[in-house]
Amino acid sequence: MNFLLEKEITNSKRIKKPDFSTKTGREILAVYLSAKFQQILEYDRNNQNPIFKSIHPNFVEKFTKRIINNPEKHFLIGISGESASGKTTICNTIKLVTEKLDMPVEILSADNYFKDISSLIKKYGTFDKLLESGYDVDSPENFQMDILFNDLDMLSKGIDVKIPEYLVNGTGIVVPNAIPKKAKKIIVVEGMATMYGKVADLFDLKLYVDIDPEIQEKWFLYRAQTSRNQNEENARKQLEYVRGASKKYILPRKKYSDIIINGAASLDYFTQIINYIYSITNNFSNPE
Repeated sequence: MNFLLEKEITNSKRIKKPDFSTKTGREILAVYLSAKFQQILEYDRNNQNPIFKSIHPNFVEKFTKRIINNPEKHFLIGISGESASGKTTICNTIKLVTEKLDMPVEILSADNYFKDISSLIKKYGTFDKLLESGYDVDSPENFQMDILFNDLDMLSKGIDVKIPEYLVNGTGIVVPNAIPKKAKKIIVVEGMATMYGKVADLFDLKLYVDIDPEIQEKWFLYRAQTSRNQNEENARKQLEYVRGASKKYILPRKKYSDIIINGAASLDYFTQIINYIYSITNNFSNPE
């Protein structure tokens, strides 16, 4: 990918920057980006550890129509997948790279839209005991889906919002209107709730992060014991729960994703792809 990036930067035959305020200019951009996307896919197919596992057959057509016909809408990307598939790590990489490149990207976690369950946790004593009681925390009914939909709809229209914050300290407390989010040109949303109901229809690009079960188990247990202060027994019980929830709520929605990517792919390689996307969208020659 660095080879493609270097080739793009040193290419003396750049296309003139189209007038994106016109439909013709956006059509030129759409054709250009489609060609570059195919170039990325071809390179990825020959990579030792490719990122792209599958592309929905209608994705490119849908993407180009979106660019041409609805340029004012801010671009929404939903990233979903099973627990410990690499979603958050990928989002952290996107945040790090896009901030360095000064790209107009805002990132938020849909997990902040869990409903407040602090009273239930007090009733049962701990979060683990609440799960043992049969409480299905990952059900769509336990997310504030209307608020999530409204916040994303406003961001897509260029309106800043304040999203709730779900405290990951075992209390189940949700603080409303706690985290300000800017309506930047690209909004990246990570979490299983991006797949649910009418929220899923808001996204211009739906990414699914796929992971091998053995790698998932390794990552899940490591995270539980190092950053969530769980012992191995509790961590394995929770892993069993989240895998059951995945079968009910996440895996059935996988087929509706636009792109399925490999959660175990190299982050350095993923960074190179972001750099290349930045290059091809900012490497036009100025019109004379």
